[in-house]
Order: sequence, then structure tokens, then C-alpha cells
Amino acid sequence: MPRPAVEPVPAADTAPLPPMVPPPPGGSLPGFGSPTAPPPSSPRTDSAQRRRIPGPIWALAAAVAFLLGVLGGYAGGVLEDQDDMSSLAGGGLDPGSIETDAPLEGDDASIVKVAATLLPSTVQIFAEYQGVEDAATGSGFVFDRSGHVVTNNHVVADAAKAKGSIEVVDHKGRRYKADVVGRSAVYDLAVLDVPEVKELEPASLGSTSRLRIGEGVVAIGSPLGLSSTVTSGIVSALQRPVSTGQTEDDTSYINAVQTDAAINPGNSGGPLVNLVGQVIGVNSAIATAGGGEGGESGSIGVGFAIPIDQVKVTAAQILKTGKATYPIVGASVDVQAADHKGALISVVDAGSPAAAGGLKDGDRVTKVGDVTVTDGIGMIVAIRAHQPGETVEFTVMRNGARHELKIKLEAQTENLA
Repeated sequence: MPRPAVEPVPAADTAPLPPMVPPPPGGSLPGFGSPTAPPPSSPRTDSAQRRRIPGPIWALAAAVAFLLGVLGGYAGGVLEDQDDMSSLAGGGLDPGSIETDAPLEGDDASIVKVAATLLPSTVQIFAEYQGVEDAATGSGFVFDRSGHVVTNNHVVADAAKAKGSIEVVDHKGRRYKADVVGRSAVYDLAVLDVPEVKELEPASLGSTSRLRIGEGVVAIGSPLGLSSTVTSGIVSALQRPVSTGQTEDDTSYINAVQTDAAINPGNSGGPLVNLVGQVIGVNSAIATAGGGEGGESGSIGVGFAIPIDQVKVTAAQILKTGKATYPIVGASVDVQAADHKGALISVVDAGSPAAAGGLKDGDRVTKVGDVTVTDGIGMIVAIRAHQPGETVEFTVMRNGARHELKIKLEAQTENLA
């Protein structure tokens, strides 16, 4: 299991969500239990396994006013130029293999032109699930000119563990075999090697740091198995702390871009694009209103995407070593506390960067760098927005007094099969 930036400590009266049971042949999807919804400042999304189903039927057993769910496929600092990105990621990316120039001019921007430009770079993904071919589906996009495709880890995780088949389908319906180069449960990202897609134009990669709340965006993917679907909206919020995953083994913490563009199960891994045609995020999770048995769980205008700046770094690490690295401080934090007074530190590990920096049990972290922190999830995503080796200032409240601590982040490497 990947080690969190700070170890989350669940409240004593909580339990992890049960995994979603795959549907029997010809049957409908069973529901899954729903926890009490967490506060909006740090929404929790709960993974839904990808399924292939004959129609858009998504049943929820328990209705809640606000349940955040990972899109699940259909089953269930600033990087100013390519050289900077290559250096930051340790040389995992060939600067000449990716595209960063905006394909459209600002005064020429329109949803029609964005769709025409990005659809050829967006793919649908079919992955084996529990021994059944094509049982899990999602979306992805061509990342570079070397035949690599980026998608969500949760789209291909089961196939990767079982060494099952994975295929991608382009906008013309052509299918290509794919292999997993590497994946990250921490950031919910996976990189696929698809040599035959070298003929497809890679998507242009933008920068999340340049986004503004209110600007227009376009989501592209295969919601409910409907390939090459385009929806539009705006950037609703930035740096939104979101957690995804049904179990501790697949929990991801995302410093997300929030959008009201309609994204639904099956959009997982597809690009969120600005109006000059650059990918600025990877669609990963949605907020859903609970529905009754036989009802459908879909977009309510609150979706979340992994920032493209993080995608670049993680993808470069995977392309270089097959694994992803993320920063930790070596402490346990309560992710269930809902008093919004900061992240409550439960235990500081002896000999850890946190201990060396002066963090103590019982401290409340209220800022990480220049980011205000109100809870444990917010602290985790704020740490993961940095890179291992960086020294970050933590603002801490201890016995009513404020302290400024400098902590050097340590690297932790994921070891996923």
C-alpha cells in the first residue's frame, strides 16, 4: 500500500466502504453503502468499480444529500517550458515528444474548434475486469509522440494486477493493444504504452497554474460508454481537496480543478481542456446526488480533475522508472475531523522529516506553504502539490500559540504490481 503524505487516521466509529460487487451476467449493477457526506471544503469521493452494462443504469442503495463518487470508468511548481519540466521530473520526458503550444488562438476559440482539435487525441479504454474482457471502460488521451496514453489508475488497476488485456479505441473506432508502463494509486494516474497510436497527434499540454476561476473548459471522453462525447462548462474552483477510493489500498488525494462541465462514469481519464485547446486536467471524480434502487448516479455539475501540472510530473516519473514518487512528512493526521480548525496531527514518527522540523503530536496545521488548511485531507493534498526535497513552511497552532516550522519533504516511491 502506498504511504500517504501524512498517514490518515479514521475516526473510531467509521468503516471503509465495502467494495462494489460486479454484476452477474445479464444483471443490473448492485448498489453500495454510502457514508455520511463530508464537509464541502474537503469532499470525499468514493471509487466505483468500472462495469460494462447494456444501458445507463447505475443503482445506489443508499440515498444521501451529497455523496461524492469517483467516476470509475464505466464499471464500476509552475512548468513554464519543456526544459523546466524535464529537469523537474528527472529526465523522464523527452521535451521533443510532447506538445505544449496552444493549437488555437485566443480570438479563434470555440467549443466546436476545441472538439475538432482534441477528439483525434482522445481515446476510449477497454480493460479486463475479473477475467472478463472489456468489462471496465474509461477514457484517456495521447500524451506524447512516443505512443503513450494517460488515463486514471482506477480504469486499468484490476487489469494491471491480473495482467489482463487492455485496449484503446481512437475516434475512428480503431482498436490498439496497450500495456501498462506504470501507475500511481496516490495520484490516480496510469501511463499506457500503445505503440500504434504514434500516428495520432498528441494532445497539447497546458498549465494548471495559469487557470482562472470562471474560464471556459471542455470535457472529452466516453461517458456511459458513449465514445467521443464533448461537454462544456467553466472552472468552478481551484485547489479543491478531494479524496477518492473505496479502501485504504486505492485512496487517492487530489488537489483538484473543480468544473461544472458534465462528466459521468466512463469519462474517467479523459482530458479537461481550455478554450485554446490545451489539456489542463484529467477528469477523475464527480459529486453525485444519491438515487434510489434502479436510479442513476450522474453529473450534478460538480466534477473534479487532476491538475495537468501534477500529471506531467507523475507521468515523467513513470516513463523514467515505471513508478511514481510523492512527498511525505512522516506523521499521522485525522482525516475525519470536521471542525475546520486545521489538520489535527495524531502521531509524529520518530526520525521523520516532521519530527526534525519540530512538528508534535496534537499540533493543528493551519497552512502548508501559502495554502490554508482546514482539515486532514486538505493537508495531504497541499503537501502533495509540492515535490520531494522541497523545504516547506508549516503554520501550526499549539496550545493557543502559533508556530512556523520548516519541514523538508521526503520522497516515497509507490511499488504497485
